[in-house]
This record gives sequence, structure tokens and C-alpha cells, in this order.
Amino acid sequence: MKKITYLICFAGLIMQSCKQDASTDNPFFSQFNTPFEVPPFDKIRDHHYLPAFREGMKKHCAEITAIINNSATPDFQNTVEALEKSGQMLNQVSAVFFNLQQANTNDSLNAIAEIITPELTAHSDAIFLNEKLFERIKTIYQNKEKIHLTTEQEMVLQKYYDDFVRGGANLSPENKERLKQINGELALLSFKFGNNQLKETNDYRLVIENKKDLSGLPDGVIAQAAENAKEDGLDGKWIFTLHNPSIIPFLQYADNRNLRKQIYEAYINRGSRDNDNNNWDNISKMVSLRVQKAKLLGYPDYASYVLDNNMAKTPARVYQLCNQIWDAALPVAKQEAAELQKMITKEGAKFKLAPWDWRYYAEKRKKEKYNLNETEISEYFPLEKVREGAFYVAQKLFGVTFSQRNDLPLPHPDALAFEVKNANGEHIGIYYADYFPRAGKSSGAWMDAFRTQSKLLHSTPIITNVCNFTKPTGNTPALLTFDEACTLFHEFGHALHGLLSQCTYPSVAGTSVARDFVELPSQIMENWAADPEVLKIYARHWKTGAAIPQQLINKIQASSHFNQGFVVTEFMSAALLDMAYHCIQSEKPIDAAKFEKETLEKIGLLPEITVRYRSPYFGHIFNGGYSAGYYAYTWAEVLDADAFAAFKETGDIFNPEKAQDFLENILTKGGADEPMKLYRQFRGQEPDIEPLLKRKGLMTSRK
Repeated sequence: MKKITYLICFAGLIMQSCKQDASTDNPFFSQFNTPFEVPPFDKIRDHHYLPAFREGMKKHCAEITAIINNSATPDFQNTVEALEKSGQMLNQVSAVFFNLQQANTNDSLNAIAEIITPELTAHSDAIFLNEKLFERIKTIYQNKEKIHLTTEQEMVLQKYYDDFVRGGANLSPENKERLKQINGELALLSFKFGNNQLKETNDYRLVIENKKDLSGLPDGVIAQAAENAKEDGLDGKWIFTLHNPSIIPFLQYADNRNLRKQIYEAYINRGSRDNDNNNWDNISKMVSLRVQKAKLLGYPDYASYVLDNNMAKTPARVYQLCNQIWDAALPVAKQEAAELQKMITKEGAKFKLAPWDWRYYAEKRKKEKYNLNETEISEYFPLEKVREGAFYVAQKLFGVTFSQRNDLPLPHPDALAFEVKNANGEHIGIYYADYFPRAGKSSGAWMDAFRTQSKLLHSTPIITNVCNFTKPTGNTPALLTFDEACTLFHEFGHALHGLLSQCTYPSVAGTSVARDFVELPSQIMENWAADPEVLKIYARHWKTGAAIPQQLINKIQASSHFNQGFVVTEFMSAALLDMAYHCIQSEKPIDAAKFEKETLEKIGLLPEITVRYRSPYFGHIFNGGYSAGYYAYTWAEVLDADAFAAFKETGDIFNPEKAQDFLENILTKGGADEPMKLYRQFRGQEPDIEPLLKRKGLMTSRK
């Protein structure tokens, strides 16, 4: 998910620096003189970006003009393939800039983003609204049956035609201008939303001065809080933040209920407070503009516009899936709430279960029921071993190896670089891993590319995973929770999708697939992360190196269905909220706060559970690529549960034939064919929802 922040300060200084910059010292103006031509991060300075962006756009415009002015009859090679080859400098600087601005931002980068985004939006609109260029695409598209195209070429042609139509190529001149205006406004509103979200997350600190207020917290969590305080010049105190590695364990273990409430409310009220970071008005404007855009392009609502390009195709199909999962999970969540309330009452407390109590009492209930707690588990999940486990699975399944390289420039000092090779020892690509939170890094975890694989461009992939895991403290390494270990495997699955791509054309390579298909390669990896056979390989005690004992694995498995009512309803409420926003058909601005409240009441979300992302910090849909698409994780869960079942059915989770089928039909293909066709070729049938419901322990509640 892209998260691009917005900031006006320092703009004048940036502009002045750019005027002084000469192309001779700008790394983007020449071929990268580095191993594997990775970006020379150590030589790139902030003032290099704007000149490089503008030169990239200038070159791209010249390349587009040459395509349009080609006097030869339009064909795939002189038009579509030429478009695939165009814009390489612009793509290069964009990949570096937006990756770093997401993972390691500062005031300078934010100022550049504020300046360049309207220019990039206008540049994109100028291409997709170019009548002469569209005529060439349309001519080829209308005659596609008469020419011999490969399946991948057909997909590329279809993609270009759809992108032009969806970009407004068929609109009247008046509506084209309106669409340009809408796109520009949406881009800036997204910047504002993202910047507000980042500031709201970073601005809050829970400072604890009395050691008694740390009661219940594990030693490692306390040590990290002390490190946070020391970094902020408050040595001898403890600081907790709204970043997940800090707030989640606090909510799980802190005995002080008032402090749990304080930090929880700070978390869920991000972007809702009466200050300059309030996002409600931005949401209202974005929702209205998206409706206007959809209607300009001939769709009744924005969800219909988005889904027409996804596997789901229609809002009705999304709701069918979401409601099926919701109806199975809600009764389980109600039962869980009742059990937690009984525990509270049994302790002699008089209060009613509240959202800031759920994780605390769920953790106590888990320990009581299974004699299991996250601290005990984390001892067996040092970050380095978990990463090695992911590498092991990739080698076992697909024959690829990862070797650390210390001679490559790094996007951040915390990052690591690895060369990826196939079973024959041939270079595949470069993999960067950047694991720890910092003030300039967006929250969450993601995969992205500094360079996409393409046979046409003779380019090998340069892929990055960026996460926000628990940091090492003192002599203790970074110890991950089991959820964090699964997240590492998840994002690594995305990385494999990018690294193992074998496409000719960059526009369909790697993760350039339908939004509700892209999560399959990532989510299926979580199955190996949790499998006992794999756990015994990589889950090693950080002190002794001993493998995780079978007894503990048994406890993890026995507790795998625990709290799933909460987990699923928390997630699905966000997916349904997303759909509700984007199925609005009125262009009239809404009261977003009221709309959120009414939507969650309508679906019956329990008052003890807060929607996973409240609207003012729902970056997936208001500052990322998941608008009308948050359901995609669940859609892909159906696929990944069914796909892993294919391995399990053979009796070997590393079955070579199934691994080869998955590699050939999913990982190497990118978007070079229809996703459901690719899945059927792998599985031999369309996916079944039963494995997912069984995995989540929701089968008994299904009617």
C-alpha cells in the first residue's frame, strides 16, 4: 500500500536547491553504476528528485509524441510495446522517491511530494486523455482478432485499452477537463489524509513515571519502553506509542485499566480530534469526488468502477462473500464477549467489558485455557531465525536462495540486502528487508519494488519488504510475536511474487495483478509459517538455540481458533465500512462521522469491538490502493486456504509437483493471464470457501 504524505514547509528551499543542481551530479541522469544497477542510495540527495522527475516527464512526453507521430499503421510493436518501453527514467525516480518517502520520510521529501504530485497527476492525465494515442490503441484493440498475439500480449493490450477508457479517453472535452480536476483534487486530499495520519500516530506518547503502572507488562516490553524514553531524553521513564509493537502488548498485558483506556482512545481517535490533523472533511470530499468520477465514467458508484477491474467484478459478489463470513463470525464474537465478561465478574470487578479490555482479558483467557502466553512464544521467534525460516521455505518450494550482500547501497542503515539466485545459481534479483519502526516510517507492513522484472526491458527485479516489528533491546535480539512472524512470511510472499516473475511486459509483471488476487501469494505463505514441520526448522529459542518443543506447538495449534470471532468481525467490519463508503451513489458530501457510526450500527458490530480501522486513519482506502478493495484480503484468504489444502491433500506440504504448479501458474505469471484461469490451472477447480471457514473455526456457526 502506498502512503504518500503532504507537507508545504521547506518548498521554497527545495526549489532553490533544484535550481542550483546540475544534471552531471544527479544520479538519476545516468545509468546507475552499482552492482546489479541498484539505486545508489548513498549518492541520492533530496535536491536531486525534482529535476529528475521533470526530466523524466520531459523524456516521457517526447517518447509519447514519437509514438503518436509514427506514420506506420498502428500495431502492437510500434504502439503498445513502445508504450511499455517509454517512461523508464520517470519510473525509476518515482520508484525510489515514493518508496523512501513511505519508509523514511522527512520534511524535505514531504515538501517535494507536495510539489510534484499535481505535476505527476497532470502528466498521467495528459497521456490517458490523449485522443491520438487512444485512437492508435483502439485501432489495435478493434483488430486484435486479426493479429497473432500471445496470451500475455492480449492481456497487455486489454489492460491499455481498459486503462485509457477508465482514464476518461471516451469522455467529451468538457468532462475530460472535469476528470482532470477531480484527479488533481483527489491526489492532494490523499496527501493531506496521509500526512495527518502520520502526524497523529507520531504525536502521541504515553509517558509513565511510576513503575507500578507497568504492572503486568513483560520485561521485554518494559525494556523497549525504557529505550523509547531514553531516545526522547526521558531516561528513567517509560514511553509507549501508537505503533503496533508498543500499543498492542500494552493493551494485552497492562493491569492499569485507566492507562489502557487512555492509549486505546488515543489510537482510535487519530484524525478525529479537533485540530489541524482532523480527517473527517477530507474523507467527505474524497467520497464525493469518487462518486463524481465514477459517474463521469459511466458507473453508478465508485465500488462498481473499482471492482469492474477485479476478480469480484461487482459489489453484489463482494457483499455475498463478506456477509457469509460476517454471519459466521458474529455469533462467535458474541460468545467470546460473554466469556470475557464472565472472567471480569469472576475477578470481582463491576465494570462492563470495553474495547480497551478485550485484548487484556483475551490474553488472560488464553493463558487460562491453553496455558499459553505470547511472551513464552516470542522466546522462540528471534527475527533472524524467522527470516531464515522464510528463506528455507522459498528454497524448499521453489529452489531459490538468498545471500546477504554487504556491498550494496542501502535505502536505510537499518535495511539489509540479499541477492536472490535460482537453483542453478543464476541471479534472479535483489531483495531488501527493512524491519523496524521509526518516526519517518509509515505504520504497517508492505512490499514494493525499486525495479520491476521485465524481459522486454532486460530488467531483473529489485524488491523491498518494509515492516514495523518489535526492535531489539540491549543484549536481547528482536523477538517477534507469532503474529509478527506470520506477517514476515506474508510480506515475503509478496516479495516472491515480484522476484519470481517471468513476464515480458512490465505492466503485467510481478504484483501487477487484480487487487483481490495479489494477496494470494502472500497469504499462502502464512500457512507454512504456522505449520509444525516448518516451525521445528526455524522457531529456535534466542538463548539456547533449541527448537520449539512439540508441547508448545500443540498449544499454538490448539489455540489457533481462539478469539477468531473478534479477529474476523474486527476485520470484516472494516471491509464492510469500505464497501458502504464506495457504494454511495449521491454526489452530495456526507457527514462522514455520522455515516461511519450508522454503518457500523447497521451491520451489528458489537460495542466491545472497534472496527479495525476507523475512517480517519483507514489509510488503505483513503491513502492507498484498497478503496472498495479491503475485502480483497478475505477474498484471497479463500484462495490461499484452498490452495494450501492442495498441498496438504498430497500428504507433503512441500510437494514438488504442487510447488512447481504454483510457481508456473501463479508466481511467474503476474498479470499475464486471467487470475481465475491461472488459479484453475494450478488447482484444477475453482476455490472452495470450506477450508477457510474450517481454518478459522467458524464451521460450527455456519447455517
